[in-house]
Amino acid sequence: MVTWVIIILIGLFILKQMIPPKGVTNITVPETKTKLKDKYTQFIDVRTPGEFKSNHQSSFKNIPLGDLTKKSTALDKNKETVLICQSGMRSMRAAKLLKKQGFNKLYNVKGGMRAWD
Repeated sequence: MVTWVIIILIGLFILKQMIPPKGVTNITVPETKTKLKDKYTQFIDVRTPGEFKSNHQSSFKNIPLGDLTKKSTALDKNKETVLICQSGMRSMRAAKLLKKQGFNKLYNVKGGMRAWD
């Protein structure tokens, strides 16, 4: 019985990590490409500089996840913010971090750069 409770709790924890918090929307690559036309949206790539240098979209500004807390003050909390990484996991963590800092219009690119092409 205890084993099943632990398994269920672990499953719920994992599920919670995958579901975006309120104010964060998962979007697809085609939806992201549509947003690229909006000059009032800010695009942030949270991958490392090496990952960014090897493959990136020109509309995205590189702010590695580890630097995001201190560099987020340069971002506009009132603008829509689209976040991307390699697979969508780090960008979701970045979205949660920005959400805690008062950002409300956050978008996570589902599948990240792997899904781009």
